[in-house]
Amino acid sequence: MFRAVFYPLADTVKAFNVFQYISFRAAYAAVTALLIAFLLGPKVIQALIHLGVGQQVRTDGPKTHLSKEGTPTMGGILIIFSFVISVLLWQKLNAPSTWIILLTALGFGCIGFVDDWLKIKRKNSAGLQAKVKLYGQFIVAFAVMVFIYTTRNPETTLLYIPFLKNSVLDLHIFYIPFGVLLLVGVSNSVNLADGLDGLATGLVIIVLLAFTVLAYLTGHVEFANYLFIPYIKGVGELTISSTALLGACVGFLWFNSHPAEMFLGDSGSLTLGALLASLSLLLKKEMLLLIIGGVFMLEVLSVIIQVVSYKLTRQRVFLMAPIHHHFEMMGWKETKVVVRFWILGCLFAILGLSTLKIQ
Repeated sequence: MFRAVFYPLADTVKAFNVFQYISFRAAYAAVTALLIAFLLGPKVIQALIHLGVGQQVRTDGPKTHLSKEGTPTMGGILIIFSFVISVLLWQKLNAPSTWIILLTALGFGCIGFVDDWLKIKRKNSAGLQAKVKLYGQFIVAFAVMVFIYTTRNPETTLLYIPFLKNSVLDLHIFYIPFGVLLLVGVSNSVNLADGLDGLATGLVIIVLLAFTVLAYLTGHVEFANYLFIPYIKGVGELTISSTALLGACVGFLWFNSHPAEMFLGDSGSLTLGALLASLSLLLKKEMLLLIIGGVFMLEVLSVIIQVVSYKLTRQRVFLMAPIHHHFEMMGWKETKVVVRFWILGCLFAILGLSTLKIQ
């Protein structure tokens, strides 16, 4: 919105010329979201406490988590609000990618909100029925993919593999179910990682730092051609989406770091995962997301291994799944698990970005 209002004034006041630059708007989108989250955080916490919106802790989990009972949850609404306002202020409103991102945030945010609210209302950790929540995610993901497909460019349905210069496959109409599965899968992978104070939020921040770089490079024809990555006209605006979400997450992490004053809840974790997937789809970095978000993939893999192993052999591979709980059960302090997983997340991000030159 700011670009549409102030950039036309550059003819009379030359300083307004900065509103045309993505780098300028991206920086201030991050600052805007950060300030909104930071300033509203205490008010949101107080409001959630007043409403009795407290976390319900599973009794079969690590005993150290029992003290977290009653900590305000649904903190994801703070991230969503900060992010949406920042995007509306700093990103081009006539760009289809802007509305695709906002649809993703609000759609998955609503599903998470209902799930969180039911947990609070019932005073246990069971929210929406698993199949109902999954159906909701598939419906929203399908709507997002139809939006992407109907506003597609020549690159949209192509699938690129890290380490290879050219696309390997054109999925055509099958890009829709592919994207639906990616949106739902990544959304739930971040949800699985949201089990320790600051863990999921910190990992999302690391992924977003990498995707901010990718968005800027992909939307810049000279950089894209130099790196042999697909140049996609107009997706440079997604740099603003990425930094806005980055700022919102950093502001939230101030209150979510150990000991957490509020939790993400499904309203936050489901939304963050879906937004990462949405960014990867629009930037044609779907497969690269699996590397950069490697820790999230490990969390999912640990759950799959645990379930399959127990069903087949009645033996558990991990002391508890997802894998971050395994290390807690081994005696690692919560903060040690979180920081070490953040370090692992940084390594995956560096590995993912290195593929830009190894092809």
